[in-house]
Formats: sequence, structure tokens, C-alpha cells
Amino acid sequence: MAIDFTDYESGLALDDVTDGDDYGDALKAAQKRLARAHFAHIVHGKTAIMVFEGWDAAGKGGIIRRMTAEWDPRYFAVHPIGAPTKEELERHFLWRFWQKLPGKRDIAVFDRSWYGRVLVERIEGYASETEWRRGYDEINEFESQQVDRGTTMIKIFLHATQKSQDKRLADRLDTPSKRWKLTPEDFRNREKRGEYMDAYHDMFKETDTRWAPWAVFDGNNKKPARIAVLNHIAAQLEANVPATFPEADAELIHLAEKAFGYEVKD
Repeated sequence: MAIDFTDYESGLALDDVTDGDDYGDALKAAQKRLARAHFAHIVHGKTAIMVFEGWDAAGKGGIIRRMTAEWDPRYFAVHPIGAPTKEELERHFLWRFWQKLPGKRDIAVFDRSWYGRVLVERIEGYASETEWRRGYDEINEFESQQVDRGTTMIKIFLHATQKSQDKRLADRLDTPSKRWKLTPEDFRNREKRGEYMDAYHDMFKETDTRWAPWAVFDGNNKKPARIAVLNHIAAQLEANVPATFPEADAELIHLAEKAFGYEVKD
């Protein structure tokens, strides 16, 4: 997969991703669709992994919050991935992610992921060139193993221009309730944007596979980006789970009849 980031810098408009609905209506519709897909996912015992990558302040967290707003919290987990612990550093880089893989009926959401091996670990020198180059094959095999066991794999990348990113970093500084999101690493990464650009291009080239493709989104206008990503995720979940729900269990019907005179509706 060859990526030209200029294709994702126009700033989507709501009309680009909705049928004329305003943001509130479009968001509610997307969340309702996601909720139904999640319930079907639970009922049919499916498993899913979602990977969110992209520039700092591109909007990953806001999308994840809205995606999970109507989900049953017992059947999903969000994993914010930071620097590995001492224990994790002593093992293969994928070890810590194996610990977080979902079981049946569960969805695992990764805010940053194993792609750190070929991104920050590459750029900051935490992995040798031999290690991070080998990482592409290791990642592809890892993802293939998950898909082979029936897991839905969804990989999202959010692009934002330097101008958009700077505006959002400034907004975080100006907003007391958002300042906790800002770290020195945001500015360190900003200074290495060119290196990250090269690493992203290599990442797409090497890991956009038939079984685990990347979906890239223009994140420069947050609201339409959210709608576009949420509907994409809903479509991916729907494609991998039956749309039908099972009939009511006969034993439960009998118990309800006995308990409070329940009658089956036509």
C-alpha cells in the first residue's frame, strides 16, 4: 500500500460522510449501528481487535470514546499503549500484546499498538535496524494468526497536517481539563515528523495485507472524521457477524410465563 498523505489533508466536510444529517444526528446513527453490531458480536461469540495509529492529537481518543459509548463494558477493553515496562522489555516485543488479546465475545481496542516496533522504537533507537526490519514479518504473522482463528482485525490510521496538530496542541495547553493529555513526547515527536513520515510510508508498504488492511482517514476536521471512522468500523463488524439474533430460549419463555404470566408476542 503506497500512501500519499496529501490525499488526506483537505479536511472532510460532514456532507462528505453523511446524507445531509447534522453532526449530532449522524453521530447518534453511527453509535446505534455500532451498538447493534456489538450486540450481535456478543450473541454470536465473535472476537475483534481494533488498532488505532496516527499522529499525536489526530483524534484517536475522541473516536474511541464515541465508538464505545453505547457498548456493553463487560465485552470490550481499551488498551492505551505506552512505553514497555522492565518486565516487558525482557521479553519479545509482542509478548505484552499477547496478554491483551480478546476472548470470545470480546473486543480489544488498542490506542497505539505493536506498530511501535516499526515507529517509535525505530526512530528513537530502542530497536536495532535488524530488529525493527524483522518486525514487519513478525507483525504480519501475528495478525495473520489472529485472523486465522476467526478474529476481525480492523486497523485505523488518522492523518493530520502539522498545522492541525499544532492547533490542537495549543488547544490542550489553553484548556485546563485537557492539559493532562500533553507530554514532552508530543513535542519530541513533532520535531521528528519527517522521520515518522518515512516510517509510516514503510509501515503501510510492509503491513497493509490482504488479511489485515489499513484504512487511512483524513483527521483534519474532527467531526466528519469521527463519523467516517465509526461507520467504517461498524461496516467491518457487520461483515463478520450474522445480522440475525436468535429466537427466545424456550426455557426462558416458560420461566417468564410461570413468573409473571408472560405471553409471546406475534
